[in-house]
Amino acid sequence: MTVHERAGTPARPEDLVDVPALLAAYRDVHPDPKVDVQRVAFGTSGHRGSARTATFNDDHIAATSQAIVEYRAAQGIDGPLFLGRDSHALSEPALRTAAEVFTANDVTLVVDSRDGLTPTPALSHAILVANAGPGGRAGGAGSGRLADGVVVTPSHNPPADGGFKYNPPDGGPAGTEATTWIADRANELLEAGLAGVRRSSTIDPGRYDFLGEYVAQLDQVLDMDAIRDAGVRIGADPLGGASVDYWGVIAERYGLDLTVVNPDVDPAFGFMTLDWDGKIRMDCSSPYAMASLIARMEPGSADASSADAPRGAPYRIATGNDADADRHGIVTADGGLMNPNHYLAVAIGYLYAHRPGWPAVAGIGKTAVSSSMIDRVAADLGRPLVEVPVGFKWFVPGLRSGEIGFGGEESAGASFLRRDGSPWTTDKDGLLLALLASEITATTGRTPSEHYRDLTARFGEPAYARTDVACSREEKAALGKLDADAVTATELAGDPITAKLTRAPGNDAPIGGLKVVTDSGWFAARPSGTEDVYKVYAESFRGPEHLARIQDQARDVVSAALAG
Repeated sequence: MTVHERAGTPARPEDLVDVPALLAAYRDVHPDPKVDVQRVAFGTSGHRGSARTATFNDDHIAATSQAIVEYRAAQGIDGPLFLGRDSHALSEPALRTAAEVFTANDVTLVVDSRDGLTPTPALSHAILVANAGPGGRAGGAGSGRLADGVVVTPSHNPPADGGFKYNPPDGGPAGTEATTWIADRANELLEAGLAGVRRSSTIDPGRYDFLGEYVAQLDQVLDMDAIRDAGVRIGADPLGGASVDYWGVIAERYGLDLTVVNPDVDPAFGFMTLDWDGKIRMDCSSPYAMASLIARMEPGSADASSADAPRGAPYRIATGNDADADRHGIVTADGGLMNPNHYLAVAIGYLYAHRPGWPAVAGIGKTAVSSSMIDRVAADLGRPLVEVPVGFKWFVPGLRSGEIGFGGEESAGASFLRRDGSPWTTDKDGLLLALLASEITATTGRTPSEHYRDLTARFGEPAYARTDVACSREEKAALGKLDADAVTATELAGDPITAKLTRAPGNDAPIGGLKVVTDSGWFAARPSGTEDVYKVYAESFRGPEHLARIQDQARDVVSAALAG
């Protein structure tokens, strides 16, 4: 990975998207459904694209919304549909398009009562609360009405992008069966010139206080009293996203010593520092995108020089969220920005020791490309490890049933159960994980960074990296369907191979690639959904040099398997 020369530096005017031109393109540019990249395609987090490249335009959202209407009807979903958006420029017009289609099709539409931004976890929470009546139905016993939702967001993607994600009645990201059906029908509608899409210019939706309901119940999942009583100083940076109004209300309601360090909302995200590739990206797990918040933690920063700041770093814990607040970034005064894998391991170790109300059999959910430090923590806790393919949707059934207490991804997304063992959200919750860092600090007197150093002292210190390897589209397709028997290697970086996986051990679902494991390291190779490369995730518990050997041999193992 080549890091851009200006990575981590403030954006300049020439880096900013032309918002009026982008909005005009959303309205005026029409995709050609005969061009593959201009069709509706759902990845792990919905359909994403940009109006400038004819991949996220009014036609896409109208067709997708109509397809969701028809999917709901086919599934018998006739309750309210919650609709929210983040702060990307394309999110507001896309929400309007969707609302016109849903209204014309007599869907009971519900939007934010404050006309504000809606974090993905707040929408997931609202769906679960609505469906938690007697019989698990919105409206209570006998109504038969199930709620679902749509959040308009491309998550951490650049300002020119838009995204559209459907959450069914289970509250989590829609599964492959649903998204395939919706995408196929949306593309049929595009091919028909939107014949069959109904729209109404008159919109009169119902209202729901996403912020108030979410914040009011936070003490059911976190020990907010402990955070307040310990006086943990918190700096929260919404990165211009949907959590911007939530942090201040959380601080006021629970009496926290919390400062919103950047309350600005700008659809061009001109206050951001550039990410590793020189693009503006609200990735709260990236040290380049988080450079401003990291700098605020320095003893000599402007925050530290304020009259009421303690000596040294101004905050004990600082946090960031991406644009829809489903991801978290944790910065500690003693350790800087935490690697997401490191924080997941700490969070798991803490929660399973401090949640006596959780089911005794509740397992630990991780994705196949997350750190094996989690495996070691799970074994130490005596809890089942549930390893699934990439995508938070795989954790949804377990979080709903209590079979999983915590589900987390290496890309800084996670959620966990309420203190009584019932589900909180079934989508990633960056606000929740950010506040958990303060609970850990409050109840133990030590930061998550300090706890991670304890873990490495006990279990070893892993070296982890992700790289890209160029390949053809044919090779990508073959890798996604590879059989484990195609791997003939018996050793990896000098160690015997103990497992060759193309299906996840936690649920036997295809991982869409290959994972090779030894006692001291592993690699996983998965085809990219957007570029002609495959991604190699690798980890070693024997240091960076051993990691480099794993990465080198991973390419050879994959090449041999594809050739065979």
